[in-house]
Amino acid sequence: MAEAAPGNAPIIVTALFGAEDFAWLDGLRRAHFPPERNVVPAHCTLFHHLAPELAPELKQRLSAATRGAARPVAQIAGVLDLGGGVAFRIESDDLADIRADLADAFAPMLVPQDRAGWRAHVTVQNKVARPQTKQLLEGLRAGFAPKPLTIVGLASWWYRGGPWEPHSRHMFA
Repeated sequence: MAEAAPGNAPIIVTALFGAEDFAWLDGLRRAHFPPERNVVPAHCTLFHHLAPELAPELKQRLSAATRGAARPVAQIAGVLDLGGGVAFRIESDDLADIRADLADAFAPMLVPQDRAGWRAHVTVQNKVARPQTKQLLEGLRAGFAPKPLTIVGLASWWYRGGPWEPHSRHMFA
């Protein structure tokens, strides 16, 4: 993948879901996220804002974390109330370990949001009125049971205010 000129664009790092899980989660997101605000597909963010000058080192570290490595064991473990939205809580010690290693490597350069405790999740609704949130929350909790989640890789993206631009993709073995 060709490297875009970063300018001042920060980099976002996400986990990539398997096709079946992605289709289900993104379908929920399209159904419940305000369409005018839904500019990116369903995702699990590992980092919200890395400095653009970290791009080459980040690509190397993501490649090292995934090359020859088994997919992280993960599950959708609960439904989260975000106040003005709803998300699924993700549990994965493997993914948490990868994130912790990256956080250690980039510690001096992390923004406060990425320095704070990490809560793995995928948002399916956000920035809606409380009655909408409560309705979806009740619906998802009523039939909820933990389920395995397939994580196939890690990706990094340039953030320029709208849809994200791909920077790199790194797939697990």
